[in-house]
Amino acid sequence: TPGEVISRREVLHGDLWLSHRVTVVADDGDVLATRLDPGSVFTFPEHPFGPHPWSAHPQWGGSVVLHLSRADTAYGVWKFFETDRTFRHWYVNFEPPAVRVPGGYETDDHGLDLIIWPDGRREWKDVEDLHHQVAEGRITPDTVGEVLATAAEVVALLDEDRRWWSDWDDWTP
Repeated sequence: TPGEVISRREVLHGDLWLSHRVTVVADDGDVLATRLDPGSVFTFPEHPFGPHPWSAHPQWGGSVVLHLSRADTAYGVWKFFETDRTFRHWYVNFEPPAVRVPGGYETDDHGLDLIIWPDGRREWKDVEDLHHQVAEGRITPDTVGEVLATAAEVVALLDEDRRWWSDWDDWTP
């Protein structure tokens, strides 16, 4: 329910790798909207793949982020705000579909990201992470193919101005 604090968990190969608290903004059964606030503490359990890439950061810093996820979508959409809470950019984080679990939801991070600036310009981020994750055994070459196919679907949605997350364009913290 809105206002409820839940856990966002990144799970890699069945083992918890990162968890942190987020606040539910809305949940219509399709889109789960949560808010990540500065100071949300990260927990990094020991993992067979070693430290999480964010493990040097004890907590989320900087800006408020609205995170939108759907169970049937292999990416999350994040809306970043500056520290004064003005809109910075949209951020598409390619990840497994969200799985709801008691007290929160689980996903992971496939590394590839797409920034969508307020003027509509797009910028790919962390493209090389796909290669590194395969080399480390975190994802398979098949997963890379799935991520790239999903990225092409997102680009098509943007080209056709059919963003399912456009209902959140006016949302502010």
